[in-house]
Amino acid sequence: MPVSRINLSADGPEVSRIAFGAWRLADVRLAGKAILDLVQTCLESGITTVDHADIYGGYQCQRLFGEALAGHRTLRDQLQLITKCGIKLVSPRRPENRSHSYDTGRAHILASVETSLQEVATDRFDLLLIHRPDPFMDPDEVAAAFVALKKDGKVLHFGVSNFMPGQFDLLASRLPFPLVTNQLQFSVLSSSPLYDGTFDQCQQRRILPMAWSPMAGGQLFRSPEPAAQRVRTALRLVAEEIGAASPEQVALAWILAHPAKIVPVLGTCQASRLRLLAAAETLKISREQWFAILAASTGAEVP
Repeated sequence: MPVSRINLSADGPEVSRIAFGAWRLADVRLAGKAILDLVQTCLESGITTVDHADIYGGYQCQRLFGEALAGHRTLRDQLQLITKCGIKLVSPRRPENRSHSYDTGRAHILASVETSLQEVATDRFDLLLIHRPDPFMDPDEVAAAFVALKKDGKVLHFGVSNFMPGQFDLLASRLPFPLVTNQLQFSVLSSSPLYDGTFDQCQQRRILPMAWSPMAGGQLFRSPEPAAQRVRTALRLVAEEIGAASPEQVALAWILAHPAKIVPVLGTCQASRLRLLAAAETLKISREQWFAILAASTGAEVP
């Protein structure tokens, strides 16, 4: 059964309940037909939302994605494309960058989006995120860039990534339209958003958060650390109880079960794993099972 669809906010974009993250395309050396086949697998599974950033793969992933889809323009209208900007890396592909830094100035945001549009070979992004909080951010500069991009139809919606509530509120206070999401690091092994106010703020504002690295970058099933071992045991137990095909499915179902309606961004480039994880939406975890997995992660029952 294909994954369902959901709106990130009342006025936000409709996205697939699970998104595909393109940050590993260059790392696993996918290109051309292999990327196209992966996109087709996503679409067959109902995963229509693709998460990019200008810096992914050392400024290569967006170009690889755009080249792969170049001869298949009709696919663009089946996808919701997300990109991020604001981080500057020292790279031969960006010789003008003299240091690893942040830049959320109006000129940089506009230039970054123009480059990303060209690389992905699209006339618009459905969603643009500021990649990380910038300690030198001028919220009025960011707002001016967002307004210009929206007016020109180059970006339809806007959000942030890795922002704390105060940082989110500061930027939101300068905009004539609402931010529609905050993309945060979240998994069974990285549960800070449950406690630091970020998920609370999303629920308060009735916007849906997104979760990057929902499998803890693979550490969930590779790490020898005690927390990972405890979680693996708990996931296997719940998988047996609910008839899940794998503990991985349970780890994703645990995220999907949260009332904040978190949209996880999968980083795998394996078609078989995409199909497996897409089926996690059909799993139902009880409240007690959810807390048992949380306790395995923290190493203690709730107070």
